[in-house]
Amino acid sequence: MNFLGIFILLAFSINIFADESKIKDIYKSKNITGSIVIESLDGEFSYKYNSDNNEAFIPASTFKIPNTLIILEEGLIKDQFEVIKWDGVKRAYPPWNQDHTLKSAFQYSCVWCYQRYAAMLSDEKYRSYLKHFNYGNQITGKDITSFWLDGDLRISVNGQISFLRKVYDEDLPIHEKHIKTLKNIMLSENNDHFKVWAKTGWSGKSGWYVGYLIADNSVWLFSNHIEINSRADLKYRKELAMESFKALNILK
Repeated sequence: MNFLGIFILLAFSINIFADESKIKDIYKSKNITGSIVIESLDGEFSYKYNSDNNEAFIPASTFKIPNTLIILEEGLIKDQFEVIKWDGVKRAYPPWNQDHTLKSAFQYSCVWCYQRYAAMLSDEKYRSYLKHFNYGNQITGKDITSFWLDGDLRISVNGQISFLRKVYDEDLPIHEKHIKTLKNIMLSENNDHFKVWAKTGWSGKSGWYVGYLIADNSVWLFSNHIEINSRADLKYRKELAMESFKALNILK
């Protein structure tokens, strides 16, 4: 490599380090323990904070992303508008106490909705999909209806990025129409400046906000995991990710 090439590489590395320091300062200012990866679709730009050890965590409701694909592929529900009838059991979160569609179940993170369909599948079936998706450690647990909440399934922030890239590229052993349905229900923000396809998650001390963002015709994958010590911390799952985007000048 010539001198100019070395200089450009060094300058690029310094800029990446400076940007990652900004992200670190954001987390420190909120007194939040966590890790985040923000990466361009082509992988050319990758910004990371506290993720080098590749520690894995329970995916919680972020598993609704692959779970939606599995439920659709297995024909357990036909589309995002089919009604999921409420069983009449009152639960602590009021928005769950009503009929849902797949779209509203995803957006409201309706646990019982997804558990109903999970109960129709076998552990063998789930492990087969996890293997083909190369999702996390590919281990389920004792209860087929809650292994993503309190079982043995684990995934790292880097692992979430790898899976999200496959979702965006539609590079999964799933019918194209089902991946497009997933994308329709993942769309959470759509304005003149950017669009976000995302899912939050929370189980115990694990809090997640994962997805991808399009701004200025550029696609950015993101995966944020934070330690939840109180309900007040839940807002930081999304807030820290969005502030990091602004620190990197991806969002204005």
